[in-house]
Amino acid sequence: MSWITGDEETGRALWYVDAGRAELRDEPLGRLAPGMVRVRAAHGAISRGTESLVANGRVPPSEFQRMRAPFMAGSFPFPVKYGYSTVGAVERGSAELRGRTVFALHPHQALFDVPESAAVPVPANVPASRAVLGANMETALNAVWDAGPGPFSRVAVVGAGVVGALTGLLLRTFSAASVTLVDIDPARSRVASAFGLDFATPAQAPSECALVVHASATSAGLATALDLAADEATILELSWYGSDLVMVPLGGAFHSRRLRLVASQVGMVAPSHRREWTHRRRLEKALSLLADDRLDVLLEAPVAFEDLPARLPDILAPASGILCQRIDYS
Repeated sequence: MSWITGDEETGRALWYVDAGRAELRDEPLGRLAPGMVRVRAAHGAISRGTESLVANGRVPPSEFQRMRAPFMAGSFPFPVKYGYSTVGAVERGSAELRGRTVFALHPHQALFDVPESAAVPVPANVPASRAVLGANMETALNAVWDAGPGPFSRVAVVGAGVVGALTGLLLRTFSAASVTLVDIDPARSRVASAFGLDFATPAQAPSECALVVHASATSAGLATALDLAADEATILELSWYGSDLVMVPLGGAFHSRRLRLVASQVGMVAPSHRREWTHRRRLEKALSLLADDRLDVLLEAPVAFEDLPARLPDILAPASGILCQRIDYS
């Protein structure tokens, strides 16, 4: 929602204001500054893992600065305007971008201004409603780069949420590896099936994997990931736990099998690609990878932006089973 009062255009934004509580606030935009574009949001997405930590005040003080998202407002823990997946149309600004559908790493807001360089055009063959997966696909792409070139004959991805599933899909696409999605929820097998991947519960998962990707954000999932690794294998950790303490079973065979536990985080381009790839180029590549109808299996039915504060507790609940929760601004 937005409106004009005199010469001032106003947009509405979602703010996390206390643990488990969010509200919509009206924000004046003022005159459009040179080099900026004004974007009217059409679709957005909730990043359930990170936003559940933000919504519940579980960002540790040591990460208050590093976890600031692009164009975030406020300060951790509260109040804070947070989010990083918005797709909309450029209404004002650059003649080259005006009228085009763009993706922006911007908090949930119906109308907003960003620098021209931060409004990345969505490829014509990618539906705007699917383009909300851009941030997740960028994380998955960076994870594949962090994993290294392999060769990997057998790969397990523990945690078949959005990022885990996308990482598994890219690993299968870019290599000849046999990839298994591992999750405690048997319903996630439909994602594996849509992506042409194998599926297993932890008890059924294949062992002796040269690469194990962990994306469940649970201690139990990390323990499973360590158990599935072959000698001298890499366990690539994609989960962020916020202020939660994590039990890591580094006894047993961890040392004798010479396992490697490696963190991957999208804030920096993977070292293997950093010399030639910018953040902008990486995001453009991620958006191009969304031209795949199979990805629609990750998209939940949209929730109206105006209903978001009331719906968030259910959306962010750990047992909700929700994958990518879309937001419709119309």
